[in-house]
Amino acid sequence: MAMWLCKHLNSNLLSVANLMAKEFSSLAADARRHYQKFKTVPSMLLIRLVQERLSEEDCVRRGWILDGIPETREQALMIQTLGIVPRHVIVLSAPDTVLIERNLGKRLDPQTGEIYHTTFDWPPESEIQNRLMVPAGISEGETAQKLLEYHRNITRILPSYPKILKVIPADQPCVDVFSQALTYVQSIHRSNAPFTPRVLLCGPVGSGKSLQAALLAQKYGLVNVCCGQLLKEAVADKSKYCEMILPFFEKEAAVPDSIIMKVLSQRLDQQDCVERGWVLHGFPRDLDQAHVLDSWGYKPNRVFFLNVPFDSIAERLTLRRTDPVTGERYHLMYKPPPTMEIQARLLQNPKDADERIKLRMDLFYRNAADLEQFYRQAITLNGDQDPYTVFEYIESGIINPLPKKVP
Repeated sequence: MAMWLCKHLNSNLLSVANLMAKEFSSLAADARRHYQKFKTVPSMLLIRLVQERLSEEDCVRRGWILDGIPETREQALMIQTLGIVPRHVIVLSAPDTVLIERNLGKRLDPQTGEIYHTTFDWPPESEIQNRLMVPAGISEGETAQKLLEYHRNITRILPSYPKILKVIPADQPCVDVFSQALTYVQSIHRSNAPFTPRVLLCGPVGSGKSLQAALLAQKYGLVNVCCGQLLKEAVADKSKYCEMILPFFEKEAAVPDSIIMKVLSQRLDQQDCVERGWVLHGFPRDLDQAHVLDSWGYKPNRVFFLNVPFDSIAERLTLRRTDPVTGERYHLMYKPPPTMEIQARLLQNPKDADERIKLRMDLFYRNAADLEQFYRQAITLNGDQDPYTVFEYIESGIINPLPKKVP
């Protein structure tokens, strides 16, 4: 089903198998080694593979379909934390007895890797018929065990996608299943908010803006507009702004506001942003940029400042480490490595160095007072708490009338 949708929508299919098969990727190589040894891929490594693949030009330009990912609630939360938000989620449902019967009929061509079925897809060529084999792991007992694990996980995954989920009965002709799936993925979700929200999230690096934007986009159907990601997409898509942006990227210099606004306005003027609303983060960062945004006619009707002290930001970012062997990410306080051997080889991203984080935080807070003065109806929140508690406060600020501030 996923393959049919990909072909029809000209999108990219991402499954565990084809992510691991990717060439020239150190993450994919690590995943293959781990799978060969343990017959599984660590969740963090798998999600990093997904993130790496989604950042590539063809996925940015043509879109993507995740097939069988996430497999657990932990993976679903990791995906949300990275700001990866699907527009549609489809669950194909059928009785276990039907699924077991379908699985038992599978046959594998060892030469081509093609999968056939004794009832639904039997090859007409006798030469192929004679060499077909029964794949490993499809016995009734093994299939029942896999289904038990699936049911245990799916009930914890589905609450992560409450507004964009559709369950389609798969115990019907494939053409009918495909037709229902295609109709759903081509639909546009209406926002559940009481008005068309135009939300601006402000906060220092590490304050959780990306996660909050992803949660808002998921629950209310808003368009998640990350300024930095827009610029990367403009370069990856070889848009008309690519040549203007690329020299600044190569020099690791700031892109001029005039160029940023051209890219940003192109996105905010699209139909989905106009109809469903948007949540913007990463711009504006100072008073001049706020004036520019306002002069172009993009006026947010909800503005939130996420305040987080430097000590908490430093704790979140400076203690992050990556295992260069497995690609697994650790946090020396919240997720320490299991052995001293792993701890000894962990590496820190230069961007997470204490000095660089302090410089970026100082820059934000130097401009924060002017921004708060400009956006007089802004709501300031304590971002130094559980992210889902922060989201509840943001949600309350969106669905309730703005409080009147005493002059």
